[in-house]
Amino acid sequence: MDTIYRSVVGLDVHKKTIVACLRQTNLQGKVTEKIQTFGTATRDLLALSDWLQGAQVTHVAMESTGVFWKPVFNILEGSAELLLINPRDIKKAPGRKSDASDAQWIAQLLACGLLTGSFVPSRPQRELRDLTRHRAQLVSETTRVANRIHKTLEDANIKLGTVATDLLGVSGRSMLQALIRESSNPPKWRNSPRDV
Repeated sequence: MDTIYRSVVGLDVHKKTIVACLRQTNLQGKVTEKIQTFGTATRDLLALSDWLQGAQVTHVAMESTGVFWKPVFNILEGSAELLLINPRDIKKAPGRKSDASDAQWIAQLLACGLLTGSFVPSRPQRELRDLTRHRAQLVSETTRVANRIHKTLEDANIKLGTVATDLLGVSGRSMLQALIRESSNPPKWRNSPRDV
């Protein structure tokens, strides 16, 4: 068996599958390619990681397709040098297209040193970004709920907004609770309307 000089992989990542093209070059310059398809579940990504380590892969390149690249990147991080590539940088000439040919094209560009990876922050930074984005969404949702409550009260001609500046603040919530208690226990008439 020939001694491998360089071993790289191009990944074509999709929602349910990942097509991997292993491109190996021996000391004499002979290139061999092997294509394999993996699923995207965690066990499949671990199998992909084992396959890469078994082939002594040093560099892996993949397109940044939506959010599908994230689990792949998280599992493979640390096992090889990962390059996340902007899709516009690896556009292929028009013609017949398949997942296998895309993976081959990525592997070929990577082997030739023609790919530059996008900046991917460290894992703690990525997790902090996700957390702050989620917090911003929750704050925005709170504002939408407060506006919806204010509109509903105005539609019912209840002017709670004139007395409480923050409907979801302590005083606003206590006033809303009082309104709810009062509406669930309506006053009882001494005489029914028919007796009058």
